[in-house]
Amino acid sequence: MNLTTTQHSKSTSDLRVSEFRPLPAPADLRAELPLSDELAAAVSSSRDEIRAVLDGVDDRLLVIVGPCSIHDPDAGLDYARRLAEAAREHRQDLLVVLRAYFEKPRTTVGWKGLINDPHLDGSHDIAGGLHAARRFLLAAGELGLPTATEFLEPISPQYVADLVSWGAIGARTTESQIHRQLVSGLSMPVGFKNGTDGSLQIALDACAAASAPQSFLGIDGGGRAAMVGTAGNPDTHLILRGGSSGPNYDAGHVAAASASLAAKGLNPRVIVDASHANSGKDHRRQAQVALELAAQVESGTTGADLVAGIMLESFLVGGAQAHDSASPGPLTYGQSITDACMDWDTSAGILAVLAGAARRRRSVRGAAA
Repeated sequence: MNLTTTQHSKSTSDLRVSEFRPLPAPADLRAELPLSDELAAAVSSSRDEIRAVLDGVDDRLLVIVGPCSIHDPDAGLDYARRLAEAAREHRQDLLVVLRAYFEKPRTTVGWKGLINDPHLDGSHDIAGGLHAARRFLLAAGELGLPTATEFLEPISPQYVADLVSWGAIGARTTESQIHRQLVSGLSMPVGFKNGTDGSLQIALDACAAASAPQSFLGIDGGGRAAMVGTAGNPDTHLILRGGSSGPNYDAGHVAAASASLAAKGLNPRVIVDASHANSGKDHRRQAQVALELAAQVESGTTGADLVAGIMLESFLVGGAQAHDSASPGPLTYGQSITDACMDWDTSAGILAVLAGAARRRRSVRGAAA
């Protein structure tokens, strides 16, 4: 039988693809919404400060705090202005970084974040979402706030990563080779969360893999497919977020995680996420977890030094509201449409408590010396 291809051959490509929409090249978006020399210096400086806290050189407590996700940039910037004032107030004791998450992993389906669906209506205007995310990061930077985000899509960092001071890889993607390779080339410190079951091993493996040089498929600044070669990221670290096995923020879990990290030659200091499985996604319980972590930090024990930072989910209005992209309705201003968050007044009080804890940890260290 002659198997040569003819013009009547049936297509075998893109059978389930409904459309392609061209996107601007990363370099074009960066040129349209440029990073100023002053802001570039600020981003570089904040990355150095975060690195120093993670390494224990800077004795402040790193606090990554903000909405579970940014769905309304105006409300997000309203929150950011309040946080910038609190960050200045506590700058001697806390290094405050704004949580600016634009991509949301979904267990099944749902709103995938500002980059994927900025109009919240299922139109998936990704080009508009990339613009909105970059504008938000620029505005937050102008307020003097370092920003943090979770990297979910392997292409989106080309559009926004130059503005980000700290990154995270979520529990569902920590095991992904693609994300480990991505982190190996990112320019900022990046934390890997433990697995959804609470196990640490995949995060330990991820830290080791991302710290090594990697070669993989990606895109360049012009949007062209390219082989990406990286030098490895020396600033990977572990984020404890609890799991189906239960919370893991107490001193015993922190010490055990630190020992596992040290045994593999990795940074033994950890960041603890007070939300997610550590609080059962209950924003009221999250506040209590944060207070318990503050007590742990100020205890003056050896384990107190193992907590480099804390993550908090916080917005203007407490709790969360339902949102359906297929049938969008009016939303409460400043309230999350993903995970429930602490309200601003509660968050401001928690920041003050954490600042006091960091201050007391410092005084205990000084007395011991």
